[in-house]
Amino acid sequence: MVMTLEKAASIAIRSLTPNRPYHVQWMLTRRCNYNCKGCDVWQEQDGRELSSWEIKRGLDVLRELGAIEVVLSGGNPLLRDDIDEIIEYASRSFITTIYDNGSMAVEKIDALRNADFVAISIDSLDPARNDHIKGVKGAWKKAMQAVEKLHDEGISVTVSPTISQLNLYEIADFTRFFLQKGIPLWYCLYSYDSSEDLGQIFRIGKENDEFIITDREAMVKLCDFLIEMRRKNGNIFMTTRILKAIKDLYLRDARTWKCRALQNFFMVDHLGRVAGCHLHSSVASIFDLRHAWHSKKFNSLRKIYSDCTQCTYLCYIFYSIHGSVFGNIKIAQEQWKSAKLFLRRDKTKPANLTSPVLKSY
Repeated sequence: MVMTLEKAASIAIRSLTPNRPYHVQWMLTRRCNYNCKGCDVWQEQDGRELSSWEIKRGLDVLRELGAIEVVLSGGNPLLRDDIDEIIEYASRSFITTIYDNGSMAVEKIDALRNADFVAISIDSLDPARNDHIKGVKGAWKKAMQAVEKLHDEGISVTVSPTISQLNLYEIADFTRFFLQKGIPLWYCLYSYDSSEDLGQIFRIGKENDEFIITDREAMVKLCDFLIEMRRKNGNIFMTTRILKAIKDLYLRDARTWKCRALQNFFMVDHLGRVAGCHLHSSVASIFDLRHAWHSKKFNSLRKIYSDCTQCTYLCYIFYSIHGSVFGNIKIAQEQWKSAKLFLRRDKTKPANLTSPVLKSY
């Protein structure tokens, strides 16, 4: 998608406005077609969801609030029949990213042309290991074909692996492989829901020993590797500050950030309920958010959330650390560098994604 001058100017103005949310993750559906081992959304599916008209109303509210970036996820948002209409509408006003497990992207490719970024979840270069994680045979092949197709079509596709103990030792080679193909990476970090809030708005995963990172030394070493790689290649969509924070977490068990849920980011679920993050109870409806955002109730909740240490979900860490006008500027600089990389890419060259022989970093 080519960003219009009007959209770019609007985003720039919102980026420089304080006390506004930067990032909103909208989990459009709880429906999912995969059985991922580290997630239980597929075990607790819910067919209820907002209509496209209601979602557009909600997006209007987010624009009025000053939100800059909207991530459309689920479940698998591409299972919605109206996803093309939703992506097109969201992309008019926001930097719009949509997630897919790799199963639907080719089928919905025309809809994805309107997105600023499409994130495809791949967790290993070993087909058998990846399919084990996804719980679906053939998932790796389909996801790799999707990345190649989107890349060749000039769609801004990124690969989004979830780092866990199961794939920790191959992430360096995984990174090298996709960078060599000109494919950017956005990492997730395995986490699980440990919330004590019985009203938790959106449950994602339970503790799974197979995925919990136990080799802290290897994780620290990986962070150092990624920090060094970032100096050479802007296609790693993480800031050095984030990678250093993760390194400190595993090296010294130190959380060097305060959570900024309901300040710089929040989430919306499939029914339009708003929460600081998915681990907490609903605090408003998307349609009431204009009035609630500056309320005493929200200010009180922000203080509570700032002391929360329940999770290591990387997206929440990212937008907590980059939680200011200055942080917005730094993110915008990073995204502009990435955008220039996309513009320079020779789109006539195929991605040629084949699985390499893995070696340790």
